Amino acid sequence: MAEWIDLVDPDEKTLRAKAPPELHPRALTRLLARAQHDDEPRPTLEEHDGYVFAIFLVAVVLPDENRVYNQEVDAVLTRDTLLTVSKTEAGERPFDPGPAKAACQAHESAGHFLFRLVDDIAERYLDLVDSLNDEIDELEDVVETASATETRAEISDLRHDLLRIRRTLTPTRDAVHRVVDGRIGEELIDRDLQLHFTDAYDKLLRSTEGLELSRDLLAGVRDYAQAKISNDQNEVMKRLTAIASLLLVPTFIVGLYGQNFRHIPELGWAFGYWWSWGWIVATTLGQLALFRWKRWI
Repeated sequence: MAEWIDLVDPDEKTLRAKAPPELHPRALTRLLARAQHDDEPRPTLEEHDGYVFAIFLVAVVLPDENRVYNQEVDAVLTRDTLLTVSKTEAGERPFDPGPAKAACQAHESAGHFLFRLVDDIAERYLDLVDSLNDEIDELEDVVETASATETRAEISDLRHDLLRIRRTLTPTRDAVHRVVDGRIGEELIDRDLQLHFTDAYDKLLRSTEGLELSRDLLAGVRDYAQAKISNDQNEVMKRLTAIASLLLVPTFIVGLYGQNFRHIPELGWAFGYWWSWGWIVATTLGQLALFRWKRWI
């Protein structure tokens, strides 16, 4: 009967006690290594002498905190055992293989256990992409009302989230493809089981395509936000132009009658002062009517 051994942040003594005897010392070192934010391992799935070694990273989005972190789970597959080691980043939650273990059946092989793990990871990526699309839809709904600064910050955060998820999703998909195309020997993963991995690979492929769609949606929101900013600037320029024009004509009239010449006909009129005021009021009202008709103000 196959066995699934699940460890969370084990020390060296515990890991050596649970690890299969055929495990290479270098693989043991990799299982004990801690991931760093600036030096995260690349997801991989490799066949060695008598066992299969795998590293998986599952991206987790925290919308309330506007950040993404990765949960690392390493796996060692032998003929009768699947050993998984979940590693915890500082202050974060470790990967929980509970849903994958619950889907396993007593008669299944250790290879099936690995498939359940990979399939669960693929499902999580599908859910993750759906969650990102929901966030992008929410952002699109508030572009009209939110400030430009808030919109730019939200777009920037989502863009960085997409890039970080892509750095883990793409190599995870490529690693699973090694099983699908037969590069992992049939000694531990037979042909029938490879067909099951095809389903998981298809989910990862759909996740990759969904992530590309998310990038396009986010680019559309960014373009819409930039168009809105340009349109708002045009509206401001229209209003400033209208105000400048309203002040320009009265300034011209006042300057005309303020020239230092003695022989200006209107200066000798008894109603000359009101004459100039009449021109100022008439031209201002005329401009106001024109700008209102053009919907500039």
